[in-house]
Amino acid sequence: MAIPQSLPAIAGTTVFDGAQARKGYALNKMCFSFNEAGNRAAFVHDEDAYCARYGLNREQREAIRNRNVLQLIAAGGNAYYLAKFGGIFGLDMQDIGAQQTGMTKAQFMAKLVAAGAAGR
Repeated sequence: MAIPQSLPAIAGTTVFDGAQARKGYALNKMCFSFNEAGNRAAFVHDEDAYCARYGLNREQREAIRNRNVLQLIAAGGNAYYLAKFGGIFGLDMQDIGAQQTGMTKAQFMAKLVAAGAAGR
């Protein structure tokens, strides 16, 4: 299967490509660290120090402070790593998907169910 050299633009979507991966490396590495409870506690205790420990830039720190998924993605965040960040605050992938689409969680979940039913 051939890999397309360029992907078509999807309005309102940030494509997670090599450039975004490099841009978000520090952010995603920090979010991955949240797999360990001690790291989650350290982040909650002193968020700024924890972000500094991983070398987050100004854009990434602002997105973290704002708890804004779209800003985090624009700053190079990968949704799967961001789920680990969201988990600190009791958020799951449906919460993240709802934020990305501008829907409530209930609306987003209903859309997923409808899409699943349509595919049968």
